[in-house]
Amino acid sequence: MAGALSFILAFQYFLLTFFHYSSIAANANYNLQSLGAKSDGKTDCCKAFLSAWTSACASTQPATIFVPPGRYLLGAATFAGNSCKNTAITIEIDGTLVAPSDFNVIGNSGNWIKFESVTGVSVIGGTLDGQGTKLWACKSSGKSCPTGATTLAFYNSNNIIMNGLSSINSQKFNILVDGCHNAKLVGIKVSAPGNSPNTDGIHVEKSTGVTIMNSQFGTGDDCVSIGPGTSNLWIETIACGPGHGISIGSLGWDLQEPGVQNVTVKSATFTGTQNGARVKTWARPSNGFVKNILFQHLVMVNVENPIIIDQNYCPDDHNCPNQVSGVKISDVTYQDIHGSSATETAVKFDCSKGNPCSDITLEDVKLTYKNEAAHSSCINAIGKSSGSVEPKSCLSL
Repeated sequence: MAGALSFILAFQYFLLTFFHYSSIAANANYNLQSLGAKSDGKTDCCKAFLSAWTSACASTQPATIFVPPGRYLLGAATFAGNSCKNTAITIEIDGTLVAPSDFNVIGNSGNWIKFESVTGVSVIGGTLDGQGTKLWACKSSGKSCPTGATTLAFYNSNNIIMNGLSSINSQKFNILVDGCHNAKLVGIKVSAPGNSPNTDGIHVEKSTGVTIMNSQFGTGDDCVSIGPGTSNLWIETIACGPGHGISIGSLGWDLQEPGVQNVTVKSATFTGTQNGARVKTWARPSNGFVKNILFQHLVMVNVENPIIIDQNYCPDDHNCPNQVSGVKISDVTYQDIHGSSATETAVKFDCSKGNPCSDITLEDVKLTYKNEAAHSSCINAIGKSSGSVEPKSCLSL
Protein backbone atom coordinates (compact mmCIF):
# COMPACT_ATOMS: atom_id res chain seq x y z
CA MET A 1 0.00 0.00 0.00
CA ALA A 2 2.79 2.41 0.94
CA GLY A 3 4.59 1.57 -2.30
CA ALA A 4 1.46 2.30 -4.33
CA LEU A 5 0.95 5.64 -2.55
CA SER A 6 4.57 6.61 -3.19
CA PHE A 7 4.13 5.80 -6.88
CA ILE A 8 0.96 7.92 -7.11
CA LEU A 9 2.64 10.90 -5.41
CA ALA A 10 5.69 10.60 -7.62
CA PHE A 11 3.50 10.42 -10.74
CA GLN A 12 1.52 13.48 -9.62
CA TYR A 13 4.78 15.38 -9.08
CA PHE A 14 5.94 14.34 -12.55
CA LEU A 15 2.72 15.62 -14.10
CA LEU A 16 2.89 18.94 -12.27
CA THR A 17 6.52 19.42 -13.25
CA PHE A 18 5.85 18.41 -16.84
CA PHE A 19 2.96 20.83 -17.28
CA HIS A 20 4.81 23.63 -15.47
CA TYR A 21 7.82 23.44 -17.79
CA SER A 22 5.60 22.81 -20.80
CA SER A 23 3.72 26.06 -20.08
CA ILE A 24 7.02 27.93 -19.76
CA ALA A 25 8.21 26.47 -23.03
CA ALA A 26 4.91 27.36 -24.68
CA ASN A 27 5.38 31.05 -23.85
CA ALA A 28 7.89 32.75 -26.11
CA ASN A 29 10.22 35.16 -24.28
CA TYR A 30 12.45 37.78 -25.88
CA ASN A 31 15.00 39.66 -23.78
CA LEU A 32 16.19 42.86 -25.47
CA GLN A 33 19.70 42.50 -24.08
CA SER A 34 19.93 39.00 -25.50
CA LEU A 35 19.06 40.51 -28.87
CA GLY A 36 21.86 43.05 -28.66
CA ALA A 37 20.30 46.04 -26.87
CA LYS A 38 22.65 47.97 -24.58
CA SER A 39 21.50 49.64 -21.35
CA ASP A 40 23.83 52.62 -21.71
CA GLY A 41 21.15 55.10 -22.85
CA LYS A 42 23.30 55.90 -25.91
CA THR A 43 23.00 52.93 -28.27
CA ASP A 44 19.74 52.79 -30.21
CA CYS A 45 17.92 49.55 -29.40
CA CYS A 46 15.36 49.93 -32.17
CA LYS A 47 16.74 47.00 -34.20
CA ALA A 48 16.57 44.66 -31.20
CA PHE A 49 13.06 45.82 -30.30
CA LEU A 50 11.70 45.35 -33.83
CA SER A 51 13.39 41.96 -34.06
CA ALA A 52 11.67 40.88 -30.83
CA TRP A 53 8.37 42.22 -32.14
CA THR A 54 8.68 40.31 -35.42
CA SER A 55 9.39 37.07 -33.56
CA ALA A 56 6.58 37.64 -31.05
CA CYS A 57 4.12 38.31 -33.89
CA ALA A 58 5.16 35.10 -35.63
CA SER A 59 4.51 33.04 -32.50
CA THR A 60 1.11 31.43 -32.09
CA GLN A 61 1.70 31.21 -28.33
CA PRO A 62 1.63 34.11 -25.81
CA ALA A 63 4.87 36.07 -26.00
CA THR A 64 6.75 38.45 -23.71
CA ILE A 65 9.22 41.11 -24.79
CA PHE A 66 11.33 41.97 -21.75
CA VAL A 67 13.19 45.25 -21.23
CA PRO A 68 15.64 44.67 -18.33
CA PRO A 69 16.67 47.38 -15.84
CA GLY A 70 18.74 50.19 -17.35
CA ARG A 71 18.29 53.02 -19.85
CA TYR A 72 17.68 52.10 -23.48
CA LEU A 73 17.83 54.68 -26.26
CA LEU A 74 15.02 54.18 -28.76
CA GLY A 75 14.40 56.17 -31.92
CA ALA A 76 10.97 56.42 -33.54
CA ALA A 77 9.54 52.90 -33.71
CA THR A 78 6.36 51.52 -35.27
CA PHE A 79 4.99 48.14 -34.21
CA ALA A 80 2.52 46.97 -36.85
CA GLY A 81 0.02 44.21 -36.21
CA ASN A 82 -1.38 43.60 -39.67
CA SER A 83 0.57 40.38 -40.14
CA CYS A 84 0.59 39.33 -36.47
CA LYS A 85 -0.58 35.80 -35.70
CA ASN A 86 -0.30 36.54 -31.99
CA THR A 87 -3.07 38.13 -29.93
CA ALA A 88 -1.26 37.95 -26.57
CA ILE A 89 1.96 39.96 -26.60
CA THR A 90 3.23 41.47 -23.34
CA ILE A 91 5.90 44.16 -23.29
CA GLU A 92 7.33 44.05 -19.77
CA ILE A 93 9.52 47.04 -18.97
CA ASP A 94 11.75 46.99 -15.90
CA GLY A 95 13.95 49.79 -17.20
CA THR A 96 13.56 53.13 -18.99
CA LEU A 97 13.11 53.75 -22.70
CA VAL A 98 14.73 57.06 -23.63
CA ALA A 99 13.96 59.23 -26.65
CA PRO A 100 16.86 60.85 -28.56
CA SER A 101 18.16 63.94 -26.78
CA ASP A 102 18.07 65.89 -30.07
CA PHE A 103 14.36 66.65 -30.43
CA ASN A 104 14.71 67.00 -34.20
CA VAL A 105 15.32 63.26 -34.56
CA ILE A 106 11.71 62.33 -33.75
CA GLY A 107 10.11 65.80 -33.49
CA ASN A 108 8.33 65.60 -36.86
CA SER A 109 7.59 61.87 -36.81
CA GLY A 110 4.20 62.31 -35.14
CA ASN A 111 4.81 59.51 -32.65
CA TRP A 112 7.80 58.17 -30.78
CA ILE A 113 6.46 54.68 -30.00
CA LYS A 114 3.55 53.68 -32.23
CA PHE A 115 1.35 50.58 -32.30
CA GLU A 116 -0.88 50.18 -35.33
CA SER A 117 -3.67 47.59 -35.81
CA VAL A 118 -2.60 45.32 -32.94
CA THR A 119 -4.76 43.03 -30.80
CA GLY A 120 -4.07 41.84 -27.27
CA VAL A 121 -0.96 43.91 -26.55
CA SER A 122 -0.08 44.70 -22.92
CA VAL A 123 2.52 47.25 -21.81
CA ILE A 124 3.48 46.60 -18.20
CA GLY A 125 5.61 48.79 -15.93
CA GLY A 126 8.64 50.85 -16.78
CA THR A 127 9.28 54.48 -17.69
CA LEU A 128 9.15 56.30 -21.02
CA ASP A 129 11.36 59.40 -21.05
CA GLY A 130 10.49 61.69 -23.97
CA GLN A 131 13.29 64.17 -23.17
CA GLY A 132 11.04 67.03 -24.26
CA THR A 133 12.62 69.82 -22.20
CA LYS A 134 14.69 71.28 -25.05
CA LEU A 135 11.74 71.23 -27.45
CA TRP A 136 9.54 73.09 -24.95
CA ALA A 137 12.28 75.71 -24.61
CA CYS A 138 12.47 76.01 -28.39
CA LYS A 139 8.71 76.57 -28.61
CA SER A 140 8.69 79.16 -25.84
CA SER A 141 11.49 81.09 -27.58
CA GLY A 142 9.35 81.62 -30.67
CA LYS A 143 11.82 79.85 -32.95
CA SER A 144 10.79 77.46 -35.71
CA CYS A 145 10.53 74.06 -34.01
CA PRO A 146 9.16 70.61 -34.78
CA THR A 147 5.58 69.91 -33.64
CA GLY A 148 6.81 67.22 -31.28
CA ALA A 149 6.10 63.52 -30.99
CA THR A 150 3.46 61.72 -28.93
CA THR A 151 5.29 59.37 -26.57
CA LEU A 152 3.08 56.26 -26.89
CA ALA A 153 0.27 55.86 -29.41
CA PHE A 154 -2.16 53.05 -30.18
CA TYR A 155 -4.12 53.29 -33.44
CA ASN A 156 -6.96 51.05 -34.63
CA SER A 157 -6.22 48.42 -32.01
CA ASN A 158 -8.26 46.08 -29.78
CA ASN A 159 -7.96 44.61 -26.28
CA ILE A 160 -5.11 46.83 -25.09
CA ILE A 161 -3.72 46.96 -21.54
CA MET A 162 -1.34 49.50 -20.01
CA ASN A 163 -0.51 48.91 -16.36
CA GLY A 164 1.97 50.68 -14.08
CA LEU A 165 3.52 52.72 -16.87
CA SER A 166 5.23 56.08 -16.22
CA SER A 167 5.68 58.78 -18.85
CA ILE A 168 7.96 61.73 -18.16
CA ASN A 169 8.85 64.85 -20.15
CA SER A 170 6.92 63.92 -23.27
CA GLN A 171 7.52 66.17 -26.28
CA LYS A 172 3.77 66.36 -26.91
CA PHE A 173 0.90 64.05 -25.85
CA ASN A 174 2.02 61.37 -23.41
CA ILE A 175 -0.41 58.61 -24.41
CA LEU A 176 -2.80 58.49 -27.37
CA VAL A 177 -5.65 56.00 -27.86
CA ASP A 178 -7.11 56.54 -31.34
CA GLY A 179 -9.60 54.29 -33.13
CA CYS A 180 -9.36 51.57 -30.48
CA HIS A 181 -11.84 49.21 -28.84
CA ASN A 182 -11.51 47.80 -25.33
CA ALA A 183 -8.48 49.46 -23.77
CA LYS A 184 -7.67 49.44 -20.05
CA LEU A 185 -5.15 51.90 -18.61
CA VAL A 186 -4.39 51.37 -14.93
CA GLY A 187 -1.77 52.88 -12.64
CA ILE A 188 -0.53 55.37 -15.21
CA LYS A 189 1.74 58.15 -13.97
CA VAL A 190 2.44 61.22 -16.10
CA SER A 191 4.96 63.87 -15.08
CA ALA A 192 5.74 67.13 -16.89
CA PRO A 193 5.93 70.78 -15.75
CA GLY A 194 2.78 72.85 -15.68
CA ASN A 195 4.14 75.10 -18.45
CA SER A 196 5.04 72.32 -20.88
CA PRO A 197 3.00 72.83 -24.09
CA ASN A 198 0.46 70.28 -25.41
CA THR A 199 1.61 67.53 -23.07
CA ASP A 200 -1.84 65.99 -22.52
CA GLY A 201 -1.64 63.01 -20.18
CA ILE A 202 -3.97 60.68 -22.09
CA HIS A 203 -5.89 61.65 -25.22
CA VAL A 204 -8.75 59.38 -26.35
CA GLU A 205 -10.63 59.75 -29.64
CA LYS A 206 -12.69 57.62 -32.04
CA SER A 207 -12.54 54.85 -29.43
CA THR A 208 -15.03 52.74 -27.45
CA GLY A 209 -14.80 50.80 -24.21
CA VAL A 210 -11.80 52.63 -22.74
CA THR A 211 -11.15 52.56 -18.97
CA ILE A 212 -8.65 54.81 -17.16
CA MET A 213 -8.20 54.11 -13.43
CA ASN A 214 -5.95 54.73 -10.42
CA SER A 215 -3.69 57.17 -12.24
CA GLN A 216 -1.79 60.40 -11.52
CA PHE A 217 -1.24 63.28 -13.90
CA GLY A 218 0.98 66.31 -13.57
CA THR A 219 1.28 68.03 -16.92
CA GLY A 220 1.06 71.24 -18.94
CA ASP A 221 -2.24 70.49 -20.67
CA ASP A 222 -5.29 68.32 -20.05
CA CYS A 223 -4.75 65.42 -17.67
CA VAL A 224 -7.21 63.49 -19.84
CA SER A 225 -8.60 64.90 -23.08
CA ILE A 226 -11.55 63.34 -24.88
CA GLY A 227 -11.83 63.83 -28.64
CA PRO A 228 -14.54 63.24 -31.26
CA GLY A 229 -16.01 59.78 -31.66
CA THR A 230 -15.39 58.64 -28.08
CA SER A 231 -18.06 56.52 -26.38
CA ASN A 232 -18.33 54.30 -23.31
CA LEU A 233 -15.36 55.88 -21.54
CA TRP A 234 -14.88 55.27 -17.80
CA ILE A 235 -12.42 57.39 -15.79
CA GLU A 236 -12.09 56.68 -12.04
CA THR A 237 -9.76 57.49 -9.14
CA ILE A 238 -7.63 60.14 -10.80
CA ALA A 239 -5.28 62.74 -9.32
CA CYS A 240 -4.80 65.74 -11.62
CA GLY A 241 -2.43 68.64 -11.05
CA PRO A 242 -0.80 70.60 -12.40
CA GLY A 243 -2.74 70.55 -15.65
CA HIS A 244 -5.83 71.78 -17.45
CA GLY A 245 -8.24 69.26 -15.92
CA ILE A 246 -10.29 66.53 -17.57
CA SER A 247 -11.71 67.90 -20.80
CA ILE A 248 -14.23 66.75 -23.35
CA GLY A 249 -12.93 68.51 -26.46
CA SER A 250 -12.05 70.61 -28.02
CA LEU A 251 -14.88 69.60 -30.36
CA GLY A 252 -16.59 71.12 -33.37
CA TRP A 253 -13.64 72.15 -35.47
CA ASP A 254 -14.98 70.08 -38.39
CA LEU A 255 -18.45 70.34 -39.87
CA GLN A 256 -18.80 66.56 -40.09
CA GLU A 257 -17.65 65.22 -36.75
CA PRO A 258 -18.63 62.18 -34.65
CA GLY A 259 -20.02 62.94 -31.20
CA VAL A 260 -18.99 62.05 -27.66
CA GLN A 261 -21.33 60.01 -25.47
CA ASN A 262 -21.54 57.77 -22.40
CA VAL A 263 -18.61 59.20 -20.44
CA THR A 264 -18.20 58.80 -16.67
CA VAL A 265 -15.60 60.71 -14.64
CA LYS A 266 -15.69 59.50 -11.03
CA SER A 267 -13.67 59.99 -7.85
CA ALA A 268 -11.11 62.48 -9.14
CA THR A 269 -9.14 65.15 -7.30
CA PHE A 270 -7.97 68.33 -9.03
CA THR A 271 -5.24 70.34 -7.32
CA GLY A 272 -4.25 73.79 -8.57
CA THR A 273 -5.45 73.04 -12.09
CA GLN A 274 -6.75 75.45 -14.70
CA ASN A 275 -10.02 73.51 -14.98
CA GLY A 276 -11.80 70.66 -13.28
CA ALA A 277 -14.66 69.12 -15.27
CA ARG A 278 -14.60 70.84 -18.67
CA VAL A 279 -16.44 70.62 -22.00
CA LYS A 280 -15.05 72.83 -24.77
CA THR A 281 -16.19 73.43 -28.34
CA TRP A 282 -15.23 75.84 -31.09
CA ALA A 283 -17.71 78.53 -32.12
CA ARG A 284 -18.25 77.30 -35.67
CA PRO A 285 -20.74 75.08 -37.57
CA SER A 286 -20.61 71.36 -36.73
CA ASN A 287 -22.96 68.41 -36.47
CA GLY A 288 -21.10 67.06 -33.44
CA PHE A 289 -22.70 66.40 -30.05
CA VAL A 290 -22.01 65.63 -26.40
CA LYS A 291 -24.52 63.58 -24.40
CA ASN A 292 -24.93 61.27 -21.42
CA ILE A 293 -22.01 62.56 -19.37
CA LEU A 294 -21.56 62.06 -15.61
CA PHE A 295 -19.07 63.92 -13.41
CA GLN A 296 -19.36 62.37 -9.95
CA HIS A 297 -17.54 62.52 -6.58
CA LEU A 298 -15.00 65.18 -7.56
CA VAL A 299 -12.80 67.23 -5.23
CA MET A 300 -11.52 70.66 -6.31
CA VAL A 301 -8.54 72.24 -4.56
CA ASN A 302 -7.94 75.84 -5.67
CA VAL A 303 -9.10 75.19 -9.25
CA GLU A 304 -9.60 78.17 -11.59
CA ASN A 305 -12.70 76.77 -13.34
CA PRO A 306 -14.03 73.83 -11.32
CA ILE A 307 -17.10 73.30 -13.55
CA ILE A 308 -17.10 74.78 -17.04
CA ILE A 309 -18.77 74.39 -20.41
CA ASP A 310 -17.11 76.69 -22.94
CA GLN A 311 -18.70 76.73 -26.40
CA ASN A 312 -16.64 79.73 -27.45
CA TYR A 313 -13.33 77.96 -26.91
CA CYS A 314 -10.39 79.79 -28.44
CA PRO A 315 -7.03 79.42 -26.67
CA ASP A 316 -4.97 82.60 -26.52
CA ASP A 317 -7.84 84.47 -28.25
CA HIS A 318 -5.98 84.13 -31.54
CA ASN A 319 -7.80 83.68 -34.89
CA CYS A 320 -11.06 82.89 -33.08
CA PRO A 321 -13.87 81.70 -35.42
CA ASN A 322 -16.44 83.94 -33.65
CA GLN A 323 -19.39 82.04 -35.11
CA VAL A 324 -21.96 79.84 -33.37
CA SER A 325 -21.04 76.39 -32.09
CA GLY A 326 -23.05 73.68 -33.79
CA VAL A 327 -22.15 71.08 -31.15
CA LYS A 328 -25.26 70.06 -29.21
CA ILE A 329 -24.56 69.43 -25.51
CA SER A 330 -27.21 67.58 -23.49
CA ASP A 331 -27.68 65.29 -20.50
CA VAL A 332 -24.64 66.33 -18.47
CA THR A 333 -24.78 65.63 -14.72
CA TYR A 334 -22.53 67.09 -12.00
CA GLN A 335 -23.03 65.13 -8.78
CA ASP A 336 -21.26 65.42 -5.41
CA ILE A 337 -18.64 67.99 -6.35
CA HIS A 338 -16.93 69.85 -3.51
CA GLY A 339 -13.97 72.09 -2.85
CA SER A 340 -12.50 75.47 -3.62
CA SER A 341 -12.34 77.71 -6.67
CA ALA A 342 -9.35 79.96 -7.40
CA THR A 343 -11.70 82.42 -9.13
CA GLU A 344 -14.97 83.97 -8.07
CA THR A 345 -16.99 82.16 -10.75
CA ALA A 346 -16.86 78.50 -9.81
CA VAL A 347 -19.57 77.28 -12.20
CA LYS A 348 -19.62 78.60 -15.75
CA PHE A 349 -21.91 77.44 -18.55
CA ASP A 350 -21.20 79.45 -21.72
CA CYS A 351 -23.33 77.54 -24.23
CA SER A 352 -24.20 77.94 -27.88
CA LYS A 353 -26.97 80.38 -28.75
CA GLY A 354 -27.81 78.19 -31.74
CA ASN A 355 -27.84 74.96 -29.69
CA PRO A 356 -28.37 75.79 -26.02
CA CYS A 357 -27.11 73.23 -23.50
CA SER A 358 -30.05 71.14 -22.25
CA ASP A 359 -30.71 68.67 -19.44
CA ILE A 360 -27.82 69.97 -17.35
CA THR A 361 -28.10 68.71 -13.75
CA LEU A 362 -26.36 70.01 -10.63
CA GLU A 363 -26.76 67.80 -7.55
CA ASP A 364 -25.03 68.20 -4.18
CA VAL A 365 -22.44 70.74 -5.30
CA LYS A 366 -20.52 72.93 -2.88
CA LEU A 367 -17.76 75.16 -4.23
CA THR A 368 -16.37 78.17 -2.38
CA TYR A 369 -14.03 81.05 -3.23
CA LYS A 370 -11.66 82.17 -0.48
CA ASN A 371 -13.93 80.46 2.07
CA GLU A 372 -16.83 82.61 0.90
CA ALA A 373 -19.72 82.00 -1.46
CA ALA A 374 -18.66 81.63 -5.08
CA HIS A 375 -20.67 82.71 -8.13
CA SER A 376 -22.18 80.89 -11.09
CA SER A 377 -22.68 82.10 -14.65
CA CYS A 378 -25.10 80.70 -17.23
CA ILE A 379 -25.57 81.63 -20.88
CA ASN A 380 -27.98 79.55 -22.98
CA ALA A 381 -28.00 76.76 -20.37
CA ILE A 382 -31.16 74.81 -19.51
CA GLY A 383 -31.37 72.35 -16.65
CA LYS A 384 -32.17 71.74 -13.00
CA SER A 385 -30.58 71.43 -9.60
CA SER A 386 -31.31 69.19 -6.61
CA GLY A 387 -29.99 68.77 -3.10
CA SER A 388 -27.70 71.45 -1.77
CA VAL A 389 -26.10 73.47 -4.57
CA GLU A 390 -23.56 76.24 -3.92
CA PRO A 391 -23.04 78.54 -5.67
CA LYS A 392 -26.74 78.93 -6.32
CA SER A 393 -27.72 77.46 -9.66
CA CYS A 394 -28.32 79.87 -12.53
CA LEU A 395 -29.71 77.21 -14.88
CA SER A 396 -32.98 78.09 -16.58
CA LEU A 397 -35.83 75.58 -16.63
